[in-house]
Amino acid sequence: MASSLQFSRRTFAHMLGLGAGAALLAPVAGRGMEEHIALRARGRYWPAKLLPKDPKNLVLLNSNENPYGPSPTAREAMIEAHEVACRYPDFYADKLQEKLAAFHGFAPENVVVTCGSTELLKMCAAAFLGPGKRLVQATPTFEALAAYARRGGAEVVKVPVDGDYRHNLDALARAAQERPGLVYICNPNNPTGTVVSRPAIEKFLDKVPRETVVLVDEAYHHYVEDPGYGTLLGAVEVGRNVVIARTFSKIYGMAGLRIGYGLASRALVKKLRREVVFSSANVLGCVAAYASLEDEGFVRQNQQRNQDARNFLVQSMRARGRSVIPSHTNFVCVHVARPVRPVIRAFREQGIRVGRPFAGLPEHIRVSLGLPEEMEKFVAAFDRVFAAATRAA
Repeated sequence: MASSLQFSRRTFAHMLGLGAGAALLAPVAGRGMEEHIALRARGRYWPAKLLPKDPKNLVLLNSNENPYGPSPTAREAMIEAHEVACRYPDFYADKLQEKLAAFHGFAPENVVVTCGSTELLKMCAAAFLGPGKRLVQATPTFEALAAYARRGGAEVVKVPVDGDYRHNLDALARAAQERPGLVYICNPNNPTGTVVSRPAIEKFLDKVPRETVVLVDEAYHHYVEDPGYGTLLGAVEVGRNVVIARTFSKIYGMAGLRIGYGLASRALVKKLRREVVFSSANVLGCVAAYASLEDEGFVRQNQQRNQDARNFLVQSMRARGRSVIPSHTNFVCVHVARPVRPVIRAFREQGIRVGRPFAGLPEHIRVSLGLPEEMEKFVAAFDRVFAAATRAA
């Protein structure tokens, strides 16, 4: 669906409505990569490795980020957009909304642009829940929506995943019969990495009360290789009570830019817009997201990188007698056969940060997929951690 046009300076200037804006942007866009690197070396740019949340050189495999970052096309767009960073983002969010609608084959009224997909989750809690309403979701799953629901006075019902760590759709449908409100399906699921098929979810939609809204979080959909998996865009197209959450944080490598969006019927989007934070998007994120949609080659490249890293990690763990939950994401849950908190601390001491403990996974660590050298460091640290644990026993 995406256009094959390049997101060039001319396209960007046209998007901004600057006319002669290309000349205004030229001094920034004309700088070569070498000059930008030199500026960083002289301290003109904030060093990317000196993150406030972690010491320098700590390997971050804890937040399911894409270590490769945005595409070169998106980076160029952001450099150009510094010239208009003084402006509020509404115009650029509107342009991104139009682009996303065309990309998916919908009208702009079916799309809402948000500050990461997490803002969309909060908007859904505000729009469709409240006292007397019920949120039904799996456990374990992404936890933000449940927190927002409780703050709004809604009841939260957690349904354990099945023996294969997948959503138990029959049990979720039964739980949704009382005090209809919102059902949350994270597919692929975080933190298990598992998927449920599109036909199974479509049957599930027929089992929940008509007034119930089903929020399908597809943050990791680009990574799925299972042929039975499919997006729920078709349910939106026919007007079902479905909201689809998407993000630029994962395959597009833009977690720090906070750009997400929702797709739903016009009626549902109208309700969601009442809950949006004014001007919650940002100019750099909007133009980077706009540019990224054009870059199908970058998506395919990241899919292959992710597949390679996942295969390496899974094979390494199985060679060491460890089982993993089959993953369709950019992370893998590894069974360590012991309580996870001491294991997490041990990896931190080795300079590796892995995911936090999760309900229902008392003996699994969630490991995000990083650069090849980072995965090698993880495996080496794994051997040291468990060799030390064996000696201690």
